Amino acid sequence: MPTRRTALAALAAVPFARAQEPPVLTLSSFSAEVTIPIGHPCMGGGVAPAREVLDPLEARGFVLRGAGRPVVFLAVDWCEIRNAAYDRFRAKVAAAVGTDPVRVMLCALHQHDAPIFDTEAQELLEKHKTSAAVCDNAFFEKATSAVADAAAVSLKAARRVTHLGTGKARVEQVASNRRYTDEGGAVRYNRMSATRDPKIRAAGEGTTDPELKLLSFWDGDAPLAGLSAYAVHPMSFYGRGSVTADFVGLARRRLQADTPAALQLYASGCSGNVTAGKFNDGDPGNRPVLADRVYRAMAAAWRDTRKVPVTTPAFRSVPLTLEARGGGEFTTDARARRLTTDARPFGRCLAALGLSWANRVRAGRPIDLPVLDFGGAALAVLPAESYVEFQLAAQRERPSDFVVVAGYGECGPGYIPIERAWAENDGNLSDWCWVERGSEKRMTEAIARALAKG
Repeated sequence: MPTRRTALAALAAVPFARAQEPPVLTLSSFSAEVTIPIGHPCMGGGVAPAREVLDPLEARGFVLRGAGRPVVFLAVDWCEIRNAAYDRFRAKVAAAVGTDPVRVMLCALHQHDAPIFDTEAQELLEKHKTSAAVCDNAFFEKATSAVADAAAVSLKAARRVTHLGTGKARVEQVASNRRYTDEGGAVRYNRMSATRDPKIRAAGEGTTDPELKLLSFWDGDAPLAGLSAYAVHPMSFYGRGSVTADFVGLARRRLQADTPAALQLYASGCSGNVTAGKFNDGDPGNRPVLADRVYRAMAAAWRDTRKVPVTTPAFRSVPLTLEARGGGEFTTDARARRLTTDARPFGRCLAALGLSWANRVRAGRPIDLPVLDFGGAALAVLPAESYVEFQLAAQRERPSDFVVVAGYGECGPGYIPIERAWAENDGNLSDWCWVERGSEKRMTEAIARALAKG
């Protein structure tokens, strides 16, 4: 039989049961100005180059530490970040904060009086000595280094995170689907960001996600950062060379003024087929009106935020493979000819952008679909100009949870439509869509895997 001494020794070897301690999470936030210089192409050469700066373009992000290697969320007032440029940007930020590139959740906001960065496409144009230009690769390196430096410096001011906040509010009279039914019952897809035809504006809103969602981080009662996300093309009017963060940037700045202690970020949700066209005829006076409507939803979501003790989040990323579009003008040979022979400089830019994406697919480099999962809340980044139906599909995967979706991650694919759009001859798929039919199934399967619990 064991002696009293050996029994006490055995008991001492068993650790005392402790109440589960809260996770030790810290967050630091950062921002950097990334305004393009005068003369830089806007929208990849598709509209007038920068002639003036109405308001600065910004990169805003946060670094969350304490759940494995650091996770970065970064939203940038650029139109798109594509292919090698997307990989390069993530790698620089990752190196600055000591993490892996896949854990840098990078997205653009997609304003059109702002730049597209695809460094490989630009190199193709320069190699063939064309006069067209997508972007300035030297400026890209300078701007992304400034963002990475800001992220690194922010780590010195990290604060503990004790609570996660969730809030939402309906945005009134901003978003409408490009798809509508005309007076004769025919399906149309030509309701753009600025729509002057009153008959088109009079049609129903169509499929949208009317709610703005706001995810926030707190140290007790002290707010640290907030991320608002809403699905709409963020343009009121554009194409005149007036660089701007447009109405979503104006709304974000108003909320920032309300909450100086917390950095406010904004992300455009999946809005490849959602614009302000029903409520906007392109009059410049509509920009502050749209900004006010988005701001009111931001302010309401912030005011009605529900805070809960934070749990240790899980990070996961699912590889997504989409096929490069082929046939007709989308073959590699056709694009290569267009790169040097198209009479329009933007036509040559489109060829270079398409070739850059095709090269990525050919090299077998999938898209990362990342999720930062807090259990009752999750933050996901979906690629390119995903249609709003993919955001709604992500929410259906977790109907009882607070799912925040940012669109315009890896922008290489261009429009990623649902299959119905192909069947109905969606005119937006003529030149800015570089994926094949069948992408909807690949997208929804990847979304389901990324958001699966356990």
